[in-house]
Amino acid sequence: MNGYQLTFYTEQNRKCGHLTFCEWLLQEVRKRGIRGAMVTSAAEGIGHAGAHHAAHILKLADQLGQVILVVTEHKADELEAVRATNVHVFYTRVPIEFGLLGEDPPPKKAKTFFRFHRPTGSHSK
Repeated sequence: MNGYQLTFYTEQNRKCGHLTFCEWLLQEVRKRGIRGAMVTSAAEGIGHAGAHHAAHILKLADQLGQVILVVTEHKADELEAVRATNVHVFYTRVPIEFGLLGEDPPPKKAKTFFRFHRPTGSHSK
């Protein structure tokens, strides 16, 4: 398939309403049925304005992050909600080809754990 890789670059503490930008964007992605979004964190970097950002033990608020999406052209256009919020965020939109390799793995059986052995037979109380 052909589509786009959208990558949003932000500080982890950037807000969009009462949520961080990353949390808000993931909610928008889910609402639109987009599967496959990843949030990554960086230890340090230089922002688009030239400022140095770094996560420190006592102050993680300045930590940089990325939200990476792989979407079809149609789904990329649906994310105009990001522009409508007027949140100041840097992004890239790169044309890509994507798909899946290999077969789907067989479904895993649900594991059940019992703390106590359940009695069998008609003598159980």
